Amino acid sequence: MNTQTLSRRRNLGIIAHIDAGKTTLTERLLWKSGEIHRVGEVHDGNATTDFSAIERERGITIGAAAVQAQWAPRDLPPHRLTLIDTPGHIDFAIEVERSLRVLDGAVAVFSAVDGVQPQSETVWRQARRHGVPSIAFVNKMDRVGADFGRVLEQMQDKLQARPWALGVPLGSESAFNGWVDLVDERVLQWHDDGTTTVSAWDDAARAQWRAHRQALIEAVADHDDALADAWLDGRAIDAALLRAALRRATLAGAGVPVLAGAAFKDKGIETLLDAVVDYLPSPLDRPAVTAVSEHGDVVLPPDPDGPLAGLLFKITHQQHGALSFVRLYSGTLKVGDAVASSQHPQGRRVSRLVRVQADQTHDIEQAVAGDIVAVLGWKDAVSGETLSSRARPLQLENIQAQAPVLAWRLSPARAADLIRIAQGLASLAQEDPSFRVETDRNSGETLVWGMGELHLEVMVERLRSEWKVDVGVGSPRVAYQETPIKAVSGVVGRVSKQNGGQGQFAHVVLDVAPREDGEVVFNDRIVGGVVPRGFIAAVEKGVRAALSDGPQGYPVVGIEVTLVDGETHAKDSSELAFHRAGLEAVRAALAGSGTQVLEPVMEVTVHSPSASVGDVVGDLNRRHGRIARIDDQDGRAEVSGFAPLANLVGYTTALRSLSQGRASSEAHLHGYEPVRAA
Repeated sequence: MNTQTLSRRRNLGIIAHIDAGKTTLTERLLWKSGEIHRVGEVHDGNATTDFSAIERERGITIGAAAVQAQWAPRDLPPHRLTLIDTPGHIDFAIEVERSLRVLDGAVAVFSAVDGVQPQSETVWRQARRHGVPSIAFVNKMDRVGADFGRVLEQMQDKLQARPWALGVPLGSESAFNGWVDLVDERVLQWHDDGTTTVSAWDDAARAQWRAHRQALIEAVADHDDALADAWLDGRAIDAALLRAALRRATLAGAGVPVLAGAAFKDKGIETLLDAVVDYLPSPLDRPAVTAVSEHGDVVLPPDPDGPLAGLLFKITHQQHGALSFVRLYSGTLKVGDAVASSQHPQGRRVSRLVRVQADQTHDIEQAVAGDIVAVLGWKDAVSGETLSSRARPLQLENIQAQAPVLAWRLSPARAADLIRIAQGLASLAQEDPSFRVETDRNSGETLVWGMGELHLEVMVERLRSEWKVDVGVGSPRVAYQETPIKAVSGVVGRVSKQNGGQGQFAHVVLDVAPREDGEVVFNDRIVGGVVPRGFIAAVEKGVRAALSDGPQGYPVVGIEVTLVDGETHAKDSSELAFHRAGLEAVRAALAGSGTQVLEPVMEVTVHSPSASVGDVVGDLNRRHGRIARIDDQDGRAEVSGFAPLANLVGYTTALRSLSQGRASSEAHLHGYEPVRAA
């Protein structure tokens, strides 16, 4: 494959707050591009990318779904688009995180009525953290209360973005029917019969819209030297020059092109498809990834002839079997290849390679750098593993999953279902790194940990429907942590068993100090080789084992442990002895310093009728919450604040009762704070 072909690839995600219209927009993009011939609807339960029974029943996206399309704007050749429709609910943030980890660009969808909502901010921060260039689509312009200008202002205020409106919407807020294209100097009119009229600017239109286009040129010229030179020289700025400048500035992260439309009414879809090709990056436009090899770091441009490097970023179980989604960054992957895996020393063999179209698969013989494909049949795949050549094993940066914060107790209705429950939970945990299964040490009950109540509800529902087992759900448990209160120095851990024969001896001295960033850090300050390197590694393992279960029964975080001295015996020292000495030293240090229990605190946003704000605020205060902001507009209010997760269990149901069903809420993890006295 030559670079010209690779330049016609676009790997992009559709990201937004729940109910902003991502799935409806994806459906229209597929229809306009000719990939589907009948439009499905979320409310009818037949959208292409919401293909699981639970998604269709609930009307929400739960798993990120990949689809393919082709689009050719103007006189350009067809470009191949790989779109991933991501969930909008915070409980499924891992789906957005791992999608953005492997995608080249993103379309951020905002509701013209609701503006920049809480999860909009979360996914925007995720995209920024991964350096993913974005364009924005202001959806639902046909709804009462739609305000394009307000969304632009909120993008500046809440997201600290530089929005560049590529046009001006026409019509009233409930009769959105046109778009003034400031780049190509044309007007698009959408009619009730589904047709579109496109007309170039005449002199009157040019006079009317000149100031808007000039403002766009000036805004982009501040971040693009070529456009600035042309503007300062007084040269005419044609569409090609402005489009090229917009592309360069967008890829550099300097600004965000913004379009408007109404996906449900098929308005603005073609202009968005054009913008995806015009302004979002190809694999060639993204920085080369860096992998780690046994000989040091390796920089990997997207070269099909380069060393093989791919990241397995998602696992699903469909009717065809286990599907392992892979983003190829370098090299070529073929059916029949034997590859190295960062998680499996024996490696893997590619028996079937497929392109995925929602819940359908199409066999292919090979994939090259820049492709997103799936391997069929790897039952023990692990999300985040690197695939590379056996002759040159590589390791790419892993995918970071946020630690789960809430657990439910599960119990089988019938003892005969135990094996199927275990199999089902193992399958779900393989698919979702933010879902964890463990056994309670005291009661022997099964605990399932997730990111929130909806996350756990969906997992239990999947267990029941996909694995045909009946399980009961017990009381919830919150993920508490503990952290040392003060620093302790010179703590000794000693193992000495020398009574003849092979003995055990280890002596370590540790310093322990609290950290404010919540990290767990182990430092080696041994000098003179008094503790050999192999034993130092054993000490660290013992330290981390002790920190997994602190004095009050919770994992210890926010701690720095430093190995400062030690002693060995020529015959009796071993890794096992130093592991034990490190463990004992940390336990003694924590007993001396004391620990403080931390609890997860959620950032809560409540959307409520203005008349119910007093009740909402009073209820949050009773839950030990603190109010940060109240925004009131047109009879609706947005209440933002923070509250301990333990006090928010069942909050959704309580809020409905409090507001006669008219209020809704979102919550995501803000951080950990000391437990407040009751």
